[in-house]
Amino acid sequence: MGGKHGKYVYVDRGDGWYVKLRVLKSRDEDDVSRYIVVGFKTRKPPATYPILYIDELPEEVQRKLYEV
Repeated sequence: MGGKHGKYVYVDRGDGWYVKLRVLKSRDEDDVSRYIVVGFKTRKPPATYPILYIDELPEEVQRKLYEV
């Protein structure tokens, strides 16, 4: 697994871009403050990092991903 202890994941936005997120494991999965947008986007994420799809995240986090 990439990153340090699985703290970071990449999210497939669906438009060809991937955005890096920090995941706080101590928070509930439905809590919006669990996900912190790092502000880094790329076309090709590292192969060792986990990939999430945008549909798996809360609505407010999805909106923040498109601001990057």
